[in-house]
Amino acid sequence: METKATVVVCAYHNVGYRCLEELLRQGADIRLIFTHEDSPTEEIWFKSVRELACKHGIPFLTSDINLPENQARVAEIAPAFLLSFYYRNMIKPELLELAARGALNLHGSYLPKYRGRVPVNWAVINGETETGATLHYMVEKPDAGEIVDREKVAIEFTDTAFDVFNKVTDAAVTVIRRTWPMLVAGTAPRIPMNLKEGNYCGGRKPEDGRIDWTRSAVTIYNLVRGVTHPYPGAFTHLCGHKVVIWSAWPVAGSSEPGKVVSTEPLLVGTGDGLLEIKKLQADGEVETTAAVYVEKNSLEHACFE
Repeated sequence: METKATVVVCAYHNVGYRCLEELLRQGADIRLIFTHEDSPTEEIWFKSVRELACKHGIPFLTSDINLPENQARVAEIAPAFLLSFYYRNMIKPELLELAARGALNLHGSYLPKYRGRVPVNWAVINGETETGATLHYMVEKPDAGEIVDREKVAIEFTDTAFDVFNKVTDAAVTVIRRTWPMLVAGTAPRIPMNLKEGNYCGGRKPEDGRIDWTRSAVTIYNLVRGVTHPYPGAFTHLCGHKVVIWSAWPVAGSSEPGKVVSTEPLLVGTGDGLLEIKKLQADGEVETTAAVYVEKNSLEHACFE
């Protein structure tokens, strides 16, 4: 069996950057990288795959791999493997077939749980206590092909989605580190995925961050930590103005949902329990602590909506 294998990689974000770094550390023969242009409407807090490609002199394209001209280029390379690391476009089946020894994707969950989009955010929002990273073969159905390897990570109750994403990124590198030699040697496992044991989630929009105060304090807290920085944040309204809640904590107690029951600390009623707001940001203003916000605004008899 050959000891080297030609590779075309589709990569973006920190998972893409770090997994590419690991492949390069192991001497992988990467012939071409597909990545994305950064969106002007998105907070770019992650490392640049483009810069890594330039650093190592690897050709890269930011146009969609599915375009006819790009499919022709991949066919010309005739790679042994096609690898996808947080690439945002679905790759067409005819492209997957161009990889002689397999097309594989690194997904940010412990598959088959949380197939689909933004799996880390969903896991935190849903109050999960663990997730992971999974390397699997790509098929036409999203995140449904045979599993090569998985690595679990714990989700602590204090973790934000950003904290968990960093853990998942480390887990992804661990998976690539131990599986790439097996893939090249032809000894990597192929474990069928039982989709009935998992779930599928769609993408999230900023509007999905709206707080429903009739939900429990823990549920709202999970939403807050699931979409806080660097994501758009969980929001509510006060006196007709949008307010983003960046940090909060659930506490015991009871009151009418949305009603401010205390200002020191700032406690708000929910459907079950109270939510202590720690950091928030009114529309058009800078983020601040609850204490500073209360000093500047009269919240007596106020109610979040």
